[in-house]
Amino acid sequence: MEPPVDDAADELLRTYTESGGINYLDAAAMLPSRPAIESACVDLMSLMFPGFHGEALADSSDLPEVTRSRIKSLHARMKPEVSKSFGQLPTSDEAESKAEEILTWFMAQLGKLRKVLWTDIDAAYEGDPAAASYEEVIVSYPGVEAIAIQRMAHLLYEKDVPLIPRLMTEWAHTRTGIDIHPGARIGSHFFIDHGTGVVIGETCEIGSHVKLYHGVTLGARSFQRDDQGHIRKGGKRHPNVEDHVTIYPNSTVLGGETVVGARSTIGGNVFLTQSVPPDSLVYYEAEQMRVVPKHSHAQAGRDFLSE
Repeated sequence: MEPPVDDAADELLRTYTESGGINYLDAAAMLPSRPAIESACVDLMSLMFPGFHGEALADSSDLPEVTRSRIKSLHARMKPEVSKSFGQLPTSDEAESKAEEILTWFMAQLGKLRKVLWTDIDAAYEGDPAAASYEEVIVSYPGVEAIAIQRMAHLLYEKDVPLIPRLMTEWAHTRTGIDIHPGARIGSHFFIDHGTGVVIGETCEIGSHVKLYHGVTLGARSFQRDDQGHIRKGGKRHPNVEDHVTIYPNSTVLGGETVVGARSTIGGNVFLTQSVPPDSLVYYEAEQMRVVPKHSHAQAGRDFLSE
């Protein structure tokens, strides 16, 4: 027999007062709202690519007024979330002042960031023979969305804003299947082709004109532990990828000391834990593969059975 509802509620409520990472009672009031951050991501994408994400403009002459209105609204909606992310309840005047300063700076960076995003779009268009137009790249390529959100989240990460940068990149991860930590440093003309399953760790440093295919992981090789056996936080854990590198599908590059030299190509399904010099080609030698006419193969099978 199931316990009464009140008993179940009492048992659950008791766990809220116990020690543990998820059990402080004021968590809901202290944490940024995930729906609010996701809504902000939608608006940020509209600011980066006006008209490409479903919003209607009656006329192009409306764009200045609409843009100013969006920035003002976005600033106002994000300020309480940034204030809460600092973990004070109630939020102090100092936290609100810091949030105001950070958001004012963040909004001022969007114009420069948009110019970098155009290099990513150009890299996608030039790097994919299936791309019929820049409009197609902007509207339909998941890599563009994941990279755009990561670049914006990275700005807040660099200002030590807790939680919100990760919420932003996880929103993009959910939508695209591409997981880029907001801490990763990424140069211009970055193209992720197809994209599903790509993972880029927090301390990755990626140069310009880099192209990744689906299933690529730029990850950590191992984790140092303290005397109690707990993983040590921080430190350089993920590889560096220099300029003009291409990494083909399902390859894994691990380690904070690993550097993929400029202009190198990493073939598909490679597992790499050591640095490679510039202008390298890294691939596995395949076992011998045979291609024979199907009728010859069938005859060979009949001959074998008749023996």
